[in-house]
Amino acid sequence: MNEEILINFSPMETRVAVIENGMLQEVHLERNDHRGFVGNIYLGKIVRVLPGMQAAFVEIGLERTGFIHVTDIESKNGQPNSEDITQLAREGQSLLVQVLKDPIGTKGARLTTQISIPSRYLVYLPGSNHVGVSQRIEDENEKLRLKSCLENYLQQPSASAEVGEFTQEGVIVRTVAEGVDEQGLQQDVDFLRRLWKQVKQNIASAKAPQMIYQDLPLALRTLRDIAHPLIEKIRIDSNETFNKAAEFVTQLVPDMASKLEHYPGERPIFDLYNVEDEIQKALGRKVPLKSGGYLIIDQTEAMTTVDVNTGAYVGHRNLEETIFKTNLEAATAIGRQLRLRNLGGIIILDFIDMQDLEHQRQVERTLTRVLVKDHVKTKVSGVSELGLIQMTRKRTRESLEQLLCEPCSSCHGTGINKTPETICYEIFREILRAHRAYDTSTYLLLASQSVIDHLLGEEAHRLAELEEFIGKTISLQVEPMYISEQYDVVLR
Repeated sequence: MNEEILINFSPMETRVAVIENGMLQEVHLERNDHRGFVGNIYLGKIVRVLPGMQAAFVEIGLERTGFIHVTDIESKNGQPNSEDITQLAREGQSLLVQVLKDPIGTKGARLTTQISIPSRYLVYLPGSNHVGVSQRIEDENEKLRLKSCLENYLQQPSASAEVGEFTQEGVIVRTVAEGVDEQGLQQDVDFLRRLWKQVKQNIASAKAPQMIYQDLPLALRTLRDIAHPLIEKIRIDSNETFNKAAEFVTQLVPDMASKLEHYPGERPIFDLYNVEDEIQKALGRKVPLKSGGYLIIDQTEAMTTVDVNTGAYVGHRNLEETIFKTNLEAATAIGRQLRLRNLGGIIILDFIDMQDLEHQRQVERTLTRVLVKDHVKTKVSGVSELGLIQMTRKRTRESLEQLLCEPCSSCHGTGINKTPETICYEIFREILRAHRAYDTSTYLLLASQSVIDHLLGEEAHRLAELEEFIGKTISLQVEPMYISEQYDVVLR
């Protein structure tokens, strides 16, 4: 598989595109004025404890207070906390926390006291003695080798460490560490130890609420978290960002240095694979399939739903075969759309109903196989009694739609507007209400062009009947700045 990463830098924002076989699979965006907060560490201040929810609100210096649940407060034995929140937190208390999820919608950041700091091969867990290995590494012998290597090294602190400085430390081995030699792993441990020592020094001089540690910018996070040995090229269109990336990989990921490439072309880097067009398509509800079928993707605060339709595809043999082929194609497309749109949380997939149980299993296996390439954690359930597949995808940052769009000022995010007929009848009721409450000679109606046109057209006879009923004149005036549902009845 041919894989490339394109990094587009501008003074306003950084964008990253992951390309597989010439097709956009993921897009990541970070604006310089409001970077994401996931991974940042703060010395926070508890402002409210909620015993009924077993949670607390923590001020960390953001627009909205963060939220921490009792299960995200680290216990002394390293296990999920079962104590009462009132025994662990009190108002005014300082608390070292890390952001698990960015603020999304009306919700503040989700926080934890279980600090973890990632590097290329490892995730460092200060205060823990756990050594874990990514479940995506399937070779059991390799898992044992990695775990043994790190357990032995963690028991031998570096010569520069102070006595007792790293008495409690653990790590989780990341997927990209598969096959990495002992020296590479040990260098990662030493790097993370130095980083954590610096964090502790910052904590000692901090006053809550204050940021203690900020995660890497998007371009460098991409090299740390997304790039892997099979990537063929990493093209960067900014010379300054390229130099920073080269320095970063030299220190942390030397094997990636040969894959970095500065792109000096006059043609915008995102035009190489029509990335801009694909981003625009990813903001739409409808996703066409090559067969003629299509997906309808609806994102809400509670969940995302994906509906599969055969559309113009009629097949060549029978209905069941047509449905099966459409669903197989849809499963592959859904895997790509989840990554491209960065959809998270609960996701309900409504495939076309299949009677054949083997067809159901094949569609489910296809979906699972496609999701293997997704570096975000996913969990898929089987086909339910209603023919739906339920799944979850870990949500830590805003989706592509939430990053690039805002709710419509006309429909306020509902996706629908009232018809001119409905607005006209609302206006009639408002005029009748005013007639009963006030003594006036005439009425002036201010409304949008579409509503005025409807009143002078299809509803002209009803408007005349209303004037006759109340015995008063109703004047109409177009207000160009009004949206379709906006109107005013002025007493004259």
